[in-house]
Amino acid sequence: MKAVLLNQHGSIDVLKLADFPSPVLKSGHVMVKLHAAALNHMDIFVRKGWPGLRLEYPHILGADGAGQIIAKAEDVSGWNIGDRVVINSNIGCGNCEFCLNIQDNMCNNWHLLGESIRGTYAEFISVPSYQLYKLPDDISFQIAASAGLVFHTAWHSLITKGHLRPEETVLIVGASGGVSTASIQIAKYIGAKSIVVGSTPEKLALAESLGADVLIIRSQDEAWEKTVFKSTNKRGVDVVVDNVGTTFPQSFRALRKGGRLLTVGNTANPIFEIDNRFIFGKHLTIIGSTMGTLADFSDVMDLITSHQLIPAISKTFPLADVRSAHTHLESGQNLGKVVLSIID
Repeated sequence: MKAVLLNQHGSIDVLKLADFPSPVLKSGHVMVKLHAAALNHMDIFVRKGWPGLRLEYPHILGADGAGQIIAKAEDVSGWNIGDRVVINSNIGCGNCEFCLNIQDNMCNNWHLLGESIRGTYAEFISVPSYQLYKLPDDISFQIAASAGLVFHTAWHSLITKGHLRPEETVLIVGASGGVSTASIQIAKYIGAKSIVVGSTPEKLALAESLGADVLIIRSQDEAWEKTVFKSTNKRGVDVVVDNVGTTFPQSFRALRKGGRLLTVGNTANPIFEIDNRFIFGKHLTIIGSTMGTLADFSDVMDLITSHQLIPAISKTFPLADVRSAHTHLESGQNLGKVVLSIID
């Protein structure tokens, strides 16, 4: 099969399109012919590497993918050859205490496609059958792949763990990234008010088109936390979605007493200073999570396939032009998800 291979960490130059053996079909698995994959910032982090990250080389990036089933193990039931599917990239073992307690994203042997195991920048992938969601004919592979990780992550953070309610106000730091655009739509769907802080008018225009209620241009308002506070009649917001990390101090100031800060990652820097007085003085709660459960994936994909939530797509590249796709995402100019069209 054709796949984008990674043999060492580094710049986009380490990404090589080459022939690679197709995966072996394991017990309980299905083989999916991928039609589309979607990029995430995780792909860039893995490509560059970090201390302690151990990969089996050559590695294949990519968490998100959608395509058709072309083979299945003998012990797999409930799926047919030709079924159109999207992959849940959050891989639990299915047997540990967390998986058995419907907390598979906390699995003792947890994996994320494209991070700790080979992913979706390839023509074929073998995955456990329980990781699949069947797609109706009117949902494109590109839409499905774009929705997978970010809507799954945002739903688990905002709804399952964050318990966002219709009457609440949520501040979303970032206007055009995958989790941010998903969070804006989820907040709108349940009836919460959203305030979005973005870096450019173009990114905020996207946020507004997705349902954002209040828009703040960060580049023109360095003290945006004060603007947020004033926009809530000096009450503060109930919830902040902050996946930047270094903006935590401003997010603390924007929160009301008893507010919650939700985080699923750090697009800026994982190490930064915070003032603990805000946390105990304002009775704040910091809620972290990674991905979501199988149940979360089913719930949010039901909303995607019923067209109630629609992922924003910035640009699509052929698999052979993966370096340009990484450059586009890394530039920070993308307005939504970046998608790879897989070679037929």
